[in-house]
Formats: sequence, structure tokens, C-alpha cells
Amino acid sequence: MKFNLLQSQLLTGNASSRDERAGVTGHYQSSFSTIYRLIDVAFITLCFYGAAYIYGLEVTATGLILLFTHVVCFQLGAEALDLYRSWRSNNTTSLLRCAAICWLTSCLVTLTVGYFFAHSLTLSPAMVMVWFGTSFIFLLSWRMAMRLVMFKVRKSGMNTRSAIVIGATQVGHNMATQMMENDHLGIKFMGMYDDRPHDRLAHEFQDQVNGSIDEAVELAKQRQIDYIYIALPTSAEARIKQILEKCSDTTANVYLIPNFFMYTLLNSRWQSIGNLQALSVYDTPFQGANDVLKRIEDIILSAVILCMLAIPMLAIAAAVRYTSPGPAIFKQKRYGLDGKEITVYKFRSMSTQDNGSTVKQATKNDPRVTPLGAFLRRTSLDELPQFINVLQGRMSIVGPRPHAVAHNEEYRKLITGYMLRHKIRPGITGWAQVNGLRGETETVNKMMQRVEYDLDYMHRWSVWFDLKIILLTVVGGFSGKNAY
Repeated sequence: MKFNLLQSQLLTGNASSRDERAGVTGHYQSSFSTIYRLIDVAFITLCFYGAAYIYGLEVTATGLILLFTHVVCFQLGAEALDLYRSWRSNNTTSLLRCAAICWLTSCLVTLTVGYFFAHSLTLSPAMVMVWFGTSFIFLLSWRMAMRLVMFKVRKSGMNTRSAIVIGATQVGHNMATQMMENDHLGIKFMGMYDDRPHDRLAHEFQDQVNGSIDEAVELAKQRQIDYIYIALPTSAEARIKQILEKCSDTTANVYLIPNFFMYTLLNSRWQSIGNLQALSVYDTPFQGANDVLKRIEDIILSAVILCMLAIPMLAIAAAVRYTSPGPAIFKQKRYGLDGKEITVYKFRSMSTQDNGSTVKQATKNDPRVTPLGAFLRRTSLDELPQFINVLQGRMSIVGPRPHAVAHNEEYRKLITGYMLRHKIRPGITGWAQVNGLRGETETVNKMMQRVEYDLDYMHRWSVWFDLKIILLTVVGGFSGKNAY
């Protein structure tokens, strides 16, 4: 099938809005990941009780310990292998192999635990084997069925993602063709972009360029594009770096084909489009299971902290109202996940407050800061209302600190990759803050250091790393010489 015919058919069908293309799962990816986890737990549990019923065996407390061990180990293995992420661009074999490895690991651990409880077990070896075998069949079968359903849904035009190709090259042409021929992936090709003059393009690509690279980046800035595939030749290394710098000012997922070895990758993943592969250059660490795990961590910890600090927070609010005129809590606009504006809560620490539209940071001996406010800022107690933001899902406990809107617009022009820190939710504390980068950033160099720590955190994220940062914050991160 000819490229032009495929492109014209696709562009004709793009009259629907982006919301319609995204479909239900596009808006509730985290919820679906949770549902998938619950389905796995349900199948493992049902197979356990079903096998016990077939053999007429009583389920005792020891048997429940084995069931709990199996479920927990499967979930931990799934987290380690990223089983609950989006498998949109991977083949079915890879998905089933990942699920099988999780199942096998949990079986081995369950058998090991069962060995130590053998004296009190009422379960027979045959029953356990039936349990393992049926759970294996169900865990793989429902995934295959769901895969087929999602293929049909995406072919109908729902649950799709928009994509463009930068570079009118043979590789770019092949990538576009693969996206259009494999419509079950749900990746809608929105055009090819290149800066070269018409007469410098290969003859077969001269009529296939939709616009310039700057126009492509602008579409991504407006969040009209989800995926950007860069398909320039290896010899264009300098040009590729320029394009990557421009793309770093967007929140689109960026993939490089095929030369990626000289670049700093942010949570890179392989993505298969038909029989071609791409490597994500800028991506988020929170997909599938990681996203759910991070959210559970935030909900549990923020709820516990708010319960523990409810009375002290009320006392602080009363003190703020009593010591200076104005509200106890003020709201400020900041950039959140994917660069979208969010409202952040803080205890008021100044006699006057702005909404983030100015760029004047608090400095040493700042006359705007009240005496109580100086103490609150120095000890970070003014940040406590942000745990409410965490419960709302606007922020995370650990992540890059959110800056005022005006600061974002200023520094995104000065620091390459600055906007990449918005690929995750902003945090109350972060890796930069526990390394001494709190408070005023009066120089661009200090902000660059903060961004470097933020991106390093995104590279290294894990639950244990979050807990380490929280512990460091409690021990020494609540105060600092730069906190005015």
C-alpha cells in the first residue's frame, strides 16, 4: 500500500478531538493498572480455593500464609519486571513471557515457604500443583483475551495516541508505514516534518512533509502530539542534538531511531512499531505498576502524616492569623505533571503574597517575611498544607519542587532540559533539597544543579529511594541556611 494513500486516509479520519482518540483507558491508565493487579489476585485466589475444593481439603491458617506469599511475590515480581505498564508497543510474546516469569518466581518462593510449614500443612502436593497449573493458565489466558479486545478497540479509533516523525528519510518513511499498517497498536500517524528545502529531499519524500521541525515542536508544546520519532541519519548528530534540546521543552515522549548511544536517556524503554524498534529518550519512570505504587505510597504516607500533624497544623494556622493580617493559607499557581498548572497550598509566611506571576524570590532579611513566617520557612513548616495536595493527586511527597509559573517560563529558556522535571508530579521534598539546594536560587548555576538532581532522581527512582529521601528530610532537611 502506498505511503500517500495511507497518510491521506489517516488524516481524513483525524477530525475527532484528542479526547475522543484517547478513549477511556487513556484517561484512567493508573486505574486500569490497579484493576489488572486485582484481576491477577482474584485469579490466583480463586484457583487456590478451587483446587482445595476439588480435593476436599480444609484451608487452614498455614494454607492462607502460602496464598498470601504467592500473591505478594507475584506482585513484587510484577513490579520488578514492570508487568503492569502499558504494553501497547510490545508484542504479545514479551508480555506473556514477563507474566510467566513472575508466576514461576512466586511459585518457587511459595514452595520454599511451604517447606518450613510442612508439619502443619493440610494441603496435598497434588492440590498445590493443580493450583499452580490453573493459575498459570488463567494469568496468561486473560492477558491474551484482553490483548485481543484492546486491538479491536484501537482499530475502531478509540484509546489511541498521536505521533509524528521528524526526518523525511527512509527510516522515517518505514516508521510511518509501520504505524499505519499496524493500527491495532493505536498509534495514529499525524505527519512527517523536516527542515530541508523541497529540492534537497529525496524525490519519493518531497510531497510527504507536513511542515518544519519548529512547527512539529510547537504542536508538542500545545500537547497535541503524544509521541515524537526522530529518524535522522547518524551523520546528523549535531542536528539531532538541537532537535532534542527543543523537544526537551515539551512533555511528549521522544524516541530516537536508530542512533542513541551518545545521548543521556531519561527512563529509556524499547518500543516496537511493527518490525521496527525505537528507544524512548525522554520518558516518565511512572508507568503501569510504578505509577500505582507511587500513588499508594503517597496516599498512605500523606494520610498518616496529616493525622499526626492535624493539631500542630491548626495551631500554626491560628498563629499565622493572630500575628499578621491575612489568610492562614494562601494558594499559588505552579506547574505540575506534564507542565499543567496546579494550585499549591502553603501557610502564609509573608505580609503580602503573589500568585506566582512574579519572579521575586524571598531573600535574606526579606522585609515581606513576617517573624513567624521566617521561622516557618526556615523549618519548612510552611509546606505542611501541601500534604493535602498529595492526597488530591496534584503532588507527590518526593519529587522535584514546584516553582512559580514565572520561574518556569524564565528558566526553561536558560536551562536545557528544564521542562523534563515535569514528567513526574512535583514533590514536597526532593533529592535536590536533601543535598542542600533549598530556598533561594539567585543564580542560574544553582538552578542548573537543582535540575540535575531532579533528573537524577527520575533516573534512580524506587520506593526505597523515596523512603531514604524522606528520612534524610526528617533528620536534616527541614532546615537550611538558604531557606529564607
